[in-house]
This record gives sequence, structure tokens and C-alpha cells, in this order.
Amino acid sequence: MISVSAAPPTRSIARAAGSMSLAVLISRLLGLVREQVFAGFFGAGRAIDAFVVAFRIPNLLRDLFAEGALSTAFVTVFSQYDAKEGPERTWRLANNVLACLMLVVGSLTLAGIWFSPALVQLMAPDFGRVPGKLELTALMTRIMFPFLLLVSLAALVMGILNAKGRFFVPALASSFFNLGSIIAGVGLSFLTPRVGQPPIVGMAVGTLIGGLLQLLVQVPLLGRVGFRLQVVCDPWDPGLRRIFRLMLPAVLGLSAAQINIFINTFYAARCPEGSISWLNYAYRLDHLPQGLFGVALSVATLPLASRLAAREDLAGLKEACLSSLSLAMLLTVPAAAGLAVLAEPICALIYQYGRFTAYDTQQTAAALVFYTLGLLAFSGSKILVPVFYALNNTAIPVAGSFLTVAANLVFIHLTLEALQHRAIALSMSLASNVSFLFLLTLLHRRLDGLPLKELLITLAKVGLATLLMALAAYTAHRTLAGLLPPGVVGRLLAVAAAIAAGVGVYGTLILRLHIPEAKEALRLLLRRPEGG
Repeated sequence: MISVSAAPPTRSIARAAGSMSLAVLISRLLGLVREQVFAGFFGAGRAIDAFVVAFRIPNLLRDLFAEGALSTAFVTVFSQYDAKEGPERTWRLANNVLACLMLVVGSLTLAGIWFSPALVQLMAPDFGRVPGKLELTALMTRIMFPFLLLVSLAALVMGILNAKGRFFVPALASSFFNLGSIIAGVGLSFLTPRVGQPPIVGMAVGTLIGGLLQLLVQVPLLGRVGFRLQVVCDPWDPGLRRIFRLMLPAVLGLSAAQINIFINTFYAARCPEGSISWLNYAYRLDHLPQGLFGVALSVATLPLASRLAAREDLAGLKEACLSSLSLAMLLTVPAAAGLAVLAEPICALIYQYGRFTAYDTQQTAAALVFYTLGLLAFSGSKILVPVFYALNNTAIPVAGSFLTVAANLVFIHLTLEALQHRAIALSMSLASNVSFLFLLTLLHRRLDGLPLKELLITLAKVGLATLLMALAAYTAHRTLAGLLPPGVVGRLLAVAAAIAAGVGVYGTLILRLHIPEAKEALRLLLRRPEGG
């Protein structure tokens, strides 16, 4: 499919993605443990619905001021200053951004705390049908709104450290958020009833403590890379203004994603109680392969695509796109099929403890099946967007983002009455597929033709191997589930055996089908982690 010359970009992307995947894996596994704690202690219903919406409100701004637009723009300008302007101007820029960030995000945080009841009413007006649910959500929104400031500062520190070549601790910082929110949240959930508040409020305070840990764990490294705190607040500084200019296209694109979150929350709140919880638990499981493969491949593709675009090497850029998309197919298609086929046993194994009932498992699994339909499209879009950025075209990714919003709204209206909460998962998946096809079509035109024939051949081979893998996993689980005793151990053994059977069948078939990227995908999954 790819000539010998394509091996270097494939290997480069796989290696970089492997390093990213390790850090993402640790963080998201701990995030999954956090969701297990929520499921066991609170199940699905009023408390978790309220918590998810309360936490989602400050998170709507998180991508703009934390790991999203500001972070990317800051690292770009800071790195250029570090290379050309000398340490004095570089650290002045960092302190200026720090001061302005605290001023702007601090003001937004105070406004968010003050207007929390109105924000909850806007996002989830149907909560008012359940006595006390709006008030509980508003209270937790007020508690967790400062998380926005903490995570924004943590992202700025991460950007400084990454630009200075420090990756390990910043990559693990979100793991400390999960650890802190689990330990502190569980401990406080036993104490809050003593002051007249429900246990879920303790988890809200724990989330704030987790955000503080995510920031503090990185601070000691700042001194080691040369940072010294200065009092600087100059909104007219050229470097700061350039950061804001670079942010604008990303803000437009990310705002579409936030609109989708608002839309989905609004409609989920109209569904039966527990719907927001079921969707949240299901999304967390789908979120794991998204980060492991989609986000990792995206981060790995950007620097390579930028170098090729700078050299106007369109042939190399086509090969890099083809390699990245082929790797995404090899990894996400079987992951999606495995999650879909084993949705109910996986949800039962991970969540069905304490107050999380068998009915909650069924509803969560039903949403998960629909979420998996968009996994390949999500990963593919994450790969294609950096290529457009490398080509200095930000308009198309922004248009794709708003196309996702429009498609999501249409699909929700067509399916909500029949499918209820499942309609939201299905709509997001279908909208992701629409956006991916839009981006792929326009990139095909921009590069004077992508090797779509080779891509379709890879998809056909992966689809055949995935079909047989899914059959093997389903058969293995159904056979063992009837033989093993009920309970956690029986569930674990049955799911583990099913996954092992599926992986064995898929790995054997994919290597025999002679897909060049298969060996690189295997190296990505099995390679030893690098330090630093």
C-alpha cells in the first residue's frame, strides 16, 4: 500500500504517539477509577446528574483557557521568544501571560460563582422538575468554578515546561488531579453530611483539591528551568497580543465543541432521571481509546506535517496522512467493535457495584454502543485538523466544527423521542462521521488527491479482521460467562478471556493481511516507555 519511503513517517508517528499514549493511559485509567468510585457510591440518578452538569459548566471554558487555545498559542510564541529574544524577555512574557490569565480567568470565575443558579437554569432547565436538583447543582457549580482558574494555571505551567523540554511530570499532572479528587472526595463525602450537605458535595470539593494538586505538582520544576516570579501586567505587550491573535481561530473551532456539549446536556436533562449519568459513564469508556489513539496520533502528526508543509513536500504529506489514518483504522476499528460487542459485560465489570444497578449497566451499555460508532471518525478528524493547520488553513477545521454542531442538532431532533438518552450518543457519532468526511473531502482536493484506494483497501482488511475478532470475543465471553461463577471474579475472567481471544484473532489476521502499518501499530502498543 505504501512504498518503502513511507516507512519513516509511519515509524515516526507511531513512536511519538506511543510516548503520548503512555501518559494518557495512566491518566485515563485513573479517570476510570474515579468514575468507578462515583458509580459505586452514588449509582446513576439525581446526585450524579447534578454533579456532571455542575462540573461541566466551568469545563465549557476549560478548552479555551487550559489545554486548548491558550496553551497552543502560548507554547508557539514562548518557544520563539526562547530561541530568539533571550531569557529576560522570555520570562517577562511568561510572567505577563500569568498575570493577565489570573486577571481574566479570575474575573470569569467570580462571575461564574455569582451567576451559578442562572447558568444551571440555562443548561438544564428540566432539573426543576425534581425538587432540590437545581439548587444542588448550583451549589456544586459554585464550589467547582475555581477549578477553571487552577487548571488554566496548570496548563500554562505545562506549556512552559514542555517548551523547555520537560515532559514527564507535566504529562502525569492530570493523574494527580484524578488521585486527589478520588482520595479527598471520598474522604470528604463522609464528612459533608455532618454539616448538613449531601455526600456528593464532598466529591465536588475533592475535585477542587484535585485541580490544585495538578498545578502544584508541576511548580517545583519551574525554578529548575529558570522561571522567576515577577510582577508584570502589560496588556499591550507585542508577545501577549500575538498570543491572542493566534488564539482566535482555535477559539472559534473549540467554541463549536462547547456548543455541542451544551446542546447534549440540555437535551439529556429532558430525558429520564439518570440519563446524564449513563451518558457520562459510557463516554468515559469511549474516551479511553479516543485519547490513546486519536489524540496521540494527532499530537504525533502535527510536527511531521508542519515540516513537510514548510518544505512544500505534498507527496510526503500525503504519505504521512495515509500512514496516520491507516494506524487510526488499525487501532480504533477493533477497539470500537470490542467495546460494542462487550459493552454490557464491560460496564458491569467496571461500574456495577454499590448503588449502580443492573438496569444502570444496561442503559450505560446501550449508550456506549452508539458512542463507538464515531470512534474512527473522531480519531480521523483529530489527524486531519493538524494537517490543515500545517497548510495554514484554519477556516476549514472551524467550518467542520460548526458542521458537527448542525448535524448533531438535526440527528438529535430526528431520534430523541424514539431513543431517549441513546439518541445523544448516536447523534454525536453520526455528526463526527459527517465532519470527518467533510475534512477528508476537502483535504483530498487541497493535496490534489489522497490515495483513497489504498485507504479503502486497508479499511476492508481491517473490517474483515475486526468482524472475525468480534465473533471470537463474543463467543468466548458467552461460553465462559455460562461456566464461571457469578460475581466480580467470574466477570473479570470472562471479559479478560474474551479480550484475549479477540486480540489474538485480530493480531494474527492483521499481520497475515500484509498491512505495512500493522508492524508499527504493534511496536506502538508493545514498546517500552521512554524516560523524560
